[in-house]
Amino acid sequence: MGNRVEDLEAQVAELQAAVDGLTEELVEAKERLSQLEQATKVEAESTPDRNPNAEFVPNESATNGADDDRTMADEEGSAQKAARGADEETAEESDSSDDSDDIIVA
Repeated sequence: MGNRVEDLEAQVAELQAAVDGLTEELVEAKERLSQLEQATKVEAESTPDRNPNAEFVPNESATNGADDDRTMADEEGSAQKAARGADEETAEESDSSDDSDDIIVA
């Protein structure tokens, strides 16, 4: 029974050392976060405020790119519909061509 007690005491010592190490790391991480938050506050305070009356106006290339994206999406949608139609026709042909098979192709 003495051996069991010694094993448990050794485990407790290992766990206590792990807890102490993790606590130390946590304290260091909190200190580092505080330093980063203070540095961020200083940078935010030194950054000039943007003009609240300023307005974003996209340039011509930005608006043309959006039209191109819509056109490409429409073309892709049409291609997908056509592919689905072909798949449905193939499935119908395979179903009607041989009624003895129990396999359904979808």
